[in-house]
Amino acid sequence: MRVSGKLSRHILRSVFRPAVIEAEYESHRMYYGHVVEENGEIVDEVMAVIMIAPHSYTREDVLEIHCHGGTACSEAILNRVLRAGAQMAEPGEFTKRAFLNGRIDLSRAEAVMQLIGARGEAARRASLRQLGGGVSSFVGDLSKRLTDVLSTVEAATDFPEEMEEPLVAGAVCEAVCEIAEEIEEKLDPRAARILREGASVVLAGRPNVGKSSLLNALVRQERAIVTDIPGTTRDVLTERVELNGLYVELSDTAGIRETGDKIEILGVRRARGALSRADVVLLVLDLSEPLTADDRALLRDADERYVLCLNKADLPPRLGESSLPNLDRVRLSAKSGAGVKALTAMILKKLGASSAVEGIFTAKRHIELAKKAAEHLRACEAALKGGIPVDQAADDLWRAQKLLAQITGQNATEDVLDAIFRNFCVGK
Repeated sequence: MRVSGKLSRHILRSVFRPAVIEAEYESHRMYYGHVVEENGEIVDEVMAVIMIAPHSYTREDVLEIHCHGGTACSEAILNRVLRAGAQMAEPGEFTKRAFLNGRIDLSRAEAVMQLIGARGEAARRASLRQLGGGVSSFVGDLSKRLTDVLSTVEAATDFPEEMEEPLVAGAVCEAVCEIAEEIEEKLDPRAARILREGASVVLAGRPNVGKSSLLNALVRQERAIVTDIPGTTRDVLTERVELNGLYVELSDTAGIRETGDKIEILGVRRARGALSRADVVLLVLDLSEPLTADDRALLRDADERYVLCLNKADLPPRLGESSLPNLDRVRLSAKSGAGVKALTAMILKKLGASSAVEGIFTAKRHIELAKKAAEHLRACEAALKGGIPVDQAADDLWRAQKLLAQITGQNATEDVLDAIFRNFCVGK
């Protein structure tokens, strides 16, 4: 149970009876005792700690009561605390107070929820970097440099006889271009989405080429039924795995072919729907057989998302690789496991996982604001190159700086804060 605010110490003295009576509770020290009712009846055996402001998560006095858990004990203690003067917290209210009290900026506040909801080790590491100030320091440096550029513009406007317009325009244009490039290097919306939400990787191919065997090899356990009977897989089978820390949904689909079987037709339709939504498609081909009409039909739809998985490399080859389109490919044997490691590396390359992990902007809100800021900087650059006076072109610099400030929450409106914190869980 956590309480934050000026009533924390009052509530501690009202509801908690320590085993050893203390004249004053020491900050950040755990005390053993009991939560008691107004009449002294014991509610639960607990440990309690008070954290005196500003040395707490919210920079307010914070009380924590550690009870046995379970619905009955927790509700009884909650009701006792509420009767002592506390109010139920809104979603994200503790982190919102930490932001409003200046302990963290808005980008770091958002990182708390990203860390809680992180899917995979890579997302966890990225959230920790943001929580540690990765976004804040980057944006802060950009804002400082923009302020310096704007100061130069102001000086040129106020003292035109001392500063030559063409020289100032050239220096401003160069500085703006550098800042825009740095922002753009950190923008990869697709890779950031994959890092936040996970990736969809779909196995496709005609029946009996080894899709289910390959799924089992990738998840390292038998999850899909494998037989030599074509059409065994009738629906989309999805497994969730981590590839190098990245959360990935692997989907085995029904073999795609022309068929009159009503159930199989439904499976093929679902398979095609999964293909259209996939981030990466593993098109499985049988190296031990020549290309069929069904293979060629699938290859005609292949695009840059596709990896050609040339399966059954442990058998004598009969497929002419020279007839295949110029797409990424891996020779492998799902049966023996040969080539599966290379395929995993190819999947991660296709997903752009490294750029998302190494980049700065992973939150959707940050990406949108940074993208708009870069667009204004490019507009300023174009205006200066087109001969527009420096003071007029600087309007875009002011807009870019305001957009960057929104990332860290400077002058954030109540509507923006509500939109962010309403997605938090209660207690954070």
